[in-house]
Amino acid sequence: MKAVLVNERKIIPSKVVCVGRNYVEHIQELGNEIPEEMVVFVKPNSALSDNLLSIHGEQLHYEGELCFMFEAGTFNAVGFGLDLTKRALQSRLKAKGLPWERAKAFDGSVVFSPFVQFEKSVELTFILEINGTQQQRADQSLMMYKPDEILAEISSFMTLADGDIVMTGTPQGVGRVNPGDLFEGKVFEGGQLLTSKKWTAE
Repeated sequence: MKAVLVNERKIIPSKVVCVGRNYVEHIQELGNEIPEEMVVFVKPNSALSDNLLSIHGEQLHYEGELCFMFEAGTFNAVGFGLDLTKRALQSRLKAKGLPWERAKAFDGSVVFSPFVQFEKSVELTFILEINGTQQQRADQSLMMYKPDEILAEISSFMTLADGDIVMTGTPQGVGRVNPGDLFEGKVFEGGQLLTSKKWTAE
């Protein structure tokens, strides 16, 4: 079982719950329709990796996201995550009305920064830089569904165990993961850096 670092403790999530289509500009970027209700899918623990893959059967695409650790009935820590996607396969599955797991839940399909505690009353922002150039930036105000709404909706039909991670969706700016590219994800609380992580794509 794979672990993540949370306030310098190692925690093993049983699953990663992902929210799709939570930023309007990203929905438009991929030519999707705005959903009538929250889009949710799950990655198993086996999807977690320390290494950023560029290929897994096909070219992978990155999606930077603000992520939360669930403990004691609430989101108690925040981190940055990259949801890796087989975009060509996902498009074929969507066209046939089939589930996305083959394109989203494969081994190595998610990497995380360390998670840290945060102040819930302060605005959170994240930035993804690739080779030193900003590719994605977003804060909670741009989300269609805010963190509290996400937690309530997921909890209405699924049990979250302590240590589970919730990924809250990606803004515009997604693209290909190229071998050798340097990725750096950062999370800010009221403008102050909370956590960050660098990966070199393999």
